Amino acid sequence: MADRLMEGIRVLDFTDFLAGPYLGMYFADMGADVIKIENCKTGNFTRNARPKDPNTGISMYWNNLNRGKRCVAVDLKTPEGKQIFAELVKSADVLIENNRPGVMDRLGFGWEACNEMNPRLVYASISGFGQTGRNAYKPGYDLIAQA
Repeated sequence: MADRLMEGIRVLDFTDFLAGPYLGMYFADMGADVIKIENCKTGNFTRNARPKDPNTGISMYWNNLNRGKRCVAVDLKTPEGKQIFAELVKSADVLIENNRPGVMDRLGFGWEACNEMNPRLVYASISGFGQTGRNAYKPGYDLIAQA
């Protein structure tokens, strides 16, 4: 039963590197419909990370953290891409993002804009140093947190 705990929940995974994709992976493992949002020009950083499966050439890092997810490439800097993402936001239960504070606002999809589109949306922002304060805009990776 626990493996289907999130069945019926739609999650938009607009994350990169480790913490965000890991969270999305857990949602997918528990049965949620997780849609991985990728940049249509560069894809997700981890797609090209090493080590790669020698048989498929696919990043093992990518395969592990994005198992069970559906993927869509969207250019949020175009009107068409913004419309596609807005429709996804309206249909979602959860949005997870791990951009630097302010990036989602500049793209037009910060908390307030998304809440207006979908008041029931749970909006999770992951950052190394929080959303406010003097270090909020610094990048935070796993090694920094461990230090």
